[in-house]
Amino acid sequence: MAAARRRRFDMVIVWRLDRFGRSLRHIVTALDELQARGITFVSLNEGIDLSTPAGKLQLHILAALAEFERERIKERIHAGLTRARAQGKRLGRRPRIHPLSAGQDLIADLSVSGAEVARRLGVAKETVNRIRRQLRDQQSPSAERHTIAP
Repeated sequence: MAAARRRRFDMVIVWRLDRFGRSLRHIVTALDELQARGITFVSLNEGIDLSTPAGKLQLHILAALAEFERERIKERIHAGLTRARAQGKRLGRRPRIHPLSAGQDLIADLSVSGAEVARRLGVAKETVNRIRRQLRDQQSPSAERHTIAP
């Protein structure tokens, strides 16, 4: 849009309308701005050419349908994630280092720096630091911490 404001081109050509904007409001606002600057908009996949009244009508209908479909997909994703959590499935990436792996000994060896351990195992330094914190917390639970009585 910055290039459009500088009038660096006469036409915007997109492959699909849903790649141009994420919501109907965003698409309409952007297209109004392009039109005000005299820039033509064409969507190849939908065959929309905004230089014609029929193209403008088609754009509004397709943009509304695209937004509806995006919202439906979002609902299905959230429902699937909720179902997976309810079934006790672990979401997210699998850990690069398994807690019982041979790398655990290297991580537990505090004489080797976290950066060196990370380099040897091919993981991020924060991964090593996180596992070291977990090991430290397992070895000295908060209930067993010693406090000095007043």
